[in-house]
Amino acid sequence: MDLYSLTIHELQDLLKKGEVSAREIAESVFARVDAVEEKVHSYIRLMKDEALAQAAQADADIKKGEIKPLTGIPVALKDIVCTKGVPTTCGSRILHNFVPPYNATVVEKLSAAGAVFVGKANMDEFAMGSSTETSYFGPTRNPWDLERIPGGSSGGSASAVAADECIASIGSDTGGSIRQPAALCGVVGMKPTYGRVSRFGLIAFASSLDQIGPFTKDVEDCAIMMNALAGYDPKESTSVQADVPDYRQFLGRDIKGWKIGIPKEYFVEGIDPEVAAAVEKAMSVVKACGGEAIDISLPHTQYCLAVYYIIAPAEASSNLARYDGVKYGYRAQGVRDLAEMYKKTRQEGFGAEVKRRIMIGTYALSAGYYDAYYGKASQVRALIRRDFDEAFKRCDVILTPTTPTPAFKLGEKTDDPLQMYLSDIFTISTNLAGIPGMSVPCGFSKAGLPLGVQFLANHFEEGKLLQIASVYEKAAAIEKRRPAL
Repeated sequence: MDLYSLTIHELQDLLKKGEVSAREIAESVFARVDAVEEKVHSYIRLMKDEALAQAAQADADIKKGEIKPLTGIPVALKDIVCTKGVPTTCGSRILHNFVPPYNATVVEKLSAAGAVFVGKANMDEFAMGSSTETSYFGPTRNPWDLERIPGGSSGGSASAVAADECIASIGSDTGGSIRQPAALCGVVGMKPTYGRVSRFGLIAFASSLDQIGPFTKDVEDCAIMMNALAGYDPKESTSVQADVPDYRQFLGRDIKGWKIGIPKEYFVEGIDPEVAAAVEKAMSVVKACGGEAIDISLPHTQYCLAVYYIIAPAEASSNLARYDGVKYGYRAQGVRDLAEMYKKTRQEGFGAEVKRRIMIGTYALSAGYYDAYYGKASQVRALIRRDFDEAFKRCDVILTPTTPTPAFKLGEKTDDPLQMYLSDIFTISTNLAGIPGMSVPCGFSKAGLPLGVQFLANHFEEGKLLQIASVYEKAAAIEKRRPAL
């Protein structure tokens, strides 16, 4: 039995019975990393010494009868969450030597739940991308086909779970960066409600859109991870003081009588026929489980992409102004004065996609254009949110494709930013509205590439997502395949 291939709940059972140790689990995962990491490149940095020390602590706790929800479970962290004493780079040259003096709240929470940290996962630079090709440290490859992208920006976190290089992982989602790679790598990914999981210690891209969430091998593991991550954090100004239920209680509950909203705007020309067929099949499974499909409309969907690519770059332009080479990070050498140092540092430190978005954002915020662009986009964003408010008066959850196509080839869209941006067309609206969304595997293409179906719910109704996802997962019984690495 390969321990690295098991789920959190399977490993927990073995640990409780005393059939395996946390050290054995950690060693199994690192042996797997040694075998496949060179091909996949899920990680920017491994934390083996730290992990083995945490595993030893986990074994000592187990001997004392202290088993927490994630005791001894190897977890990967997207390299956008601060880890005390461990470089946190955001996939960028400008932060290649940045070592945070504190932990992000999610790191503290996972640590308190007993997790063992495998390493820092690769990502698109500053989370700006849909393919994990913009990382300063090189691209991540899809474990199912090494010629293809894993999705982005949390591609390293998704590929690490898919390739069994960890048991679960953490990503961030600003416009689909958890759900899109989850779909393309054949794993479960959840973007919680904005404010449900603390963003303290998350290096900001677009502060009103960013949210941290888990990647897991199945739906039950997703509930376990959400139990560890969710909750109010006084250190984070947008964290919401709302009760957090035990998410495991929603697993296996039936969905008889539920109304499932099918938005006509998400089933348009341009969707890959194999994706459309898989999502149709997922819909029929949900119906067979007692759900009733109803047609709904989200009329402002057509504006989502435009609104997102004004608001997100505008916030990025502001957030990334702090990287100037003065206090930390990369600093250009051989400069004559301070102005040249600022200019050269940012010129050399940022990649092309980050520069593109900073310039778009700076333009949208500039005098004379603010009202026409950022102001107008904010108004349309309110209409997008209202669309969802109205839809959820009629249905319990919404079902859509996660992505318009299966994973595309490396380099296929790097020269065409608009085509790249369109790969997030079904996920962006969720971030603009602040609602939770979840991608669940729903089969494979003829070429053997994973496909995902997306469930959306109203604010703070992650439980509903887990409920329908667990029912669907059991009923669909998608063939368990492993990437042939």
